[in-house]
Amino acid sequence: MKIIDRYRKYVGATLYKYIIITMCVFPSCSDFLSIDNYLDEELKLDSIFSNKRYIEAYMWDAASSFPDEGDIFGGSGLYTPGPLATDEAFTLFSTNNFQGMGLVLGEVNADYLGKLNRWGHWYQIIRRCNTIFARIDEASDWTTSDRLRVLGYTRFIRAYAYYNILLNFGPPVLLGDEVINNNEEVSYYDRPRCLYDEAVEYICAEFENAAPYLYLKPSSVMEYGVPTQGAAYALVARLRLIHASPLFNGGAAARAYFSNWKRKTDGEHYISQTYDGKRWAVAAVAAKRVMEMTDGGGPMYRLHTIEADDDTPSLPTIASDPDYSKPFSDGGAAGIDPYRSYSEMFTGETVANINPEFIWARNSPAITATTKNSFPRANGGDNGLCIPQKIIDAYEMADGRTISNASASYPYSETGFTSTQKEFSGYRLNSGVSNMYVNREARFYASIGFSECFWNMQSTSETSKKNLTITYYFDSPNGRALDPTYHPITGYVLKKYIHPIDAWDGIGATRMSNKPFPIIRYAEILLGYAEALNSLGSESYAVEVEGTSQTISRDAAEIKNAFNQVRHRAGLPGLTDAEVADQTLVLAKIKKERMIEFLCENQRYFDVRRWGDYEQSENEGIRGMNTSGAKATFYQRTIPNTARIGNRIINRKFAFLPIPKVELKRLPSFDQNPGWE
Repeated sequence: MKIIDRYRKYVGATLYKYIIITMCVFPSCSDFLSIDNYLDEELKLDSIFSNKRYIEAYMWDAASSFPDEGDIFGGSGLYTPGPLATDEAFTLFSTNNFQGMGLVLGEVNADYLGKLNRWGHWYQIIRRCNTIFARIDEASDWTTSDRLRVLGYTRFIRAYAYYNILLNFGPPVLLGDEVINNNEEVSYYDRPRCLYDEAVEYICAEFENAAPYLYLKPSSVMEYGVPTQGAAYALVARLRLIHASPLFNGGAAARAYFSNWKRKTDGEHYISQTYDGKRWAVAAVAAKRVMEMTDGGGPMYRLHTIEADDDTPSLPTIASDPDYSKPFSDGGAAGIDPYRSYSEMFTGETVANINPEFIWARNSPAITATTKNSFPRANGGDNGLCIPQKIIDAYEMADGRTISNASASYPYSETGFTSTQKEFSGYRLNSGVSNMYVNREARFYASIGFSECFWNMQSTSETSKKNLTITYYFDSPNGRALDPTYHPITGYVLKKYIHPIDAWDGIGATRMSNKPFPIIRYAEILLGYAEALNSLGSESYAVEVEGTSQTISRDAAEIKNAFNQVRHRAGLPGLTDAEVADQTLVLAKIKKERMIEFLCENQRYFDVRRWGDYEQSENEGIRGMNTSGAKATFYQRTIPNTARIGNRIINRKFAFLPIPKVELKRLPSFDQNPGWE
């Protein structure tokens, strides 16, 4: 959301500098409590709130305070535990920077959250928004439409701050429109946290109320990253799905994690212990609304696809999916290139602001910087952002079969190597690659770097630093023998965000493609819709949407249509009629699909928690190839030789981050998250 640059020309460079200086004297150490002594800000605010253009600049500066949403691994703007705090990524890098890794190693607690200590940061943003609500009418030059638009965006920004608190820390303290006074007695600030259900309803209502006043889509490239109506409605859909999920909706998971977690002021459970099936219907309706949004008579959002060409591999013959051979536009998988359709969303090849799948996204310097963590040492990389074997084994074969049930047409083998080089969709699969990595689905090649993988790195003109085959055997140039820290100890690196031109070393290597980060994309809405409908079982519910009542039930055709779009885009067969009739099987397939489709997009950390699967998924452990061995012994599954794996902590308290202890001391009525002290 760092879009304030476009307002420099709008309010003038001098005023811009003045506003930024003003922001710097805002509280940075005490969030909404405001009980420390501050510099006097009233005169500065009086100047800002005298003019609508200044107020708008002030609002966008609040928006610019959000971290780069792509900073999910270990950059300076880290704001969430991210992939390294779950089973989809691993590293030996310093936990001072890569604090998701530090969290699971027990280095984060209520006294020390490091970069993850964003609790107060979100409340600073909320305070700025509440100041706008309180003082917006001090300017006399508003038009009605401009005033409503600024109020709409301010409401969205505030809701998004609360949303971040809820996901990472659990129930917040809801302040409404109140601007907390400075330097009051402690009793003035003392207030309890809200319940989880109350927070969801409040945040969703704020997004709903903001949406009508947001733009349907950015009016220019300069406005790329500005939240839209679709962003508001899509975040509602995401929250409604989370709210309906087992951890937050009664049942066994909610009882196991939260049965004893009660608010001290009234004894109410923070997390409901009573199941409410209607929540799934509400989530389905919220997703469907996004799916039915239109622009110019056509759909507002759709999956990103690239047309097939002569380099696109032929589709497998799939008898079980009668729609599979149809054109993608007609519900099948034909006519598109699965590899490019997926990979070019993330590498920067597709111009992000025209990608119809990105409901809300941003250009992300953090993701661009993150690619260095995967790049080989031979091209200036750090060579150690690893993907565990569990993820590798989850990728299917090109015909949609699992590696344990591969077909004769697309076989899987853990012995032998390829004897010929293959090229497809602009991707090169070397001769000499392990047969483990042959015949896999397109998303595997778009996302994973493995031993004997070919790296283009075309932006450098130095022959020795581009067009390299990279290996991770113990004694190879990028292996463990060279450096015990800067190597991929699982034998795999994340390659999802890397463009063929990208290079980190050599003449011309500064030519890196700009990377987008999808905050929320259409594939998530489709899979969320399928999950919500599937979870209804045999029940039907009436849900009112914008004054109209809809009856929602488990619709097999709708589940297939939503789920199969994502599968077909990946070149894979979808659900069959027999499969879609099995509710348990469908849920398992959705869970697996989300793990692959959203690899390292900051989804899985929250998914395994909301499903109540966190402990089960973590107990499977981190495995990889034998990076302590030469080529002859490399290709065998093993527990990597590092204490970090054995020292990983599995504890239900990791459902939420701890609230900073300093806040507990200030608020007698405030409760810590369960399991933390």
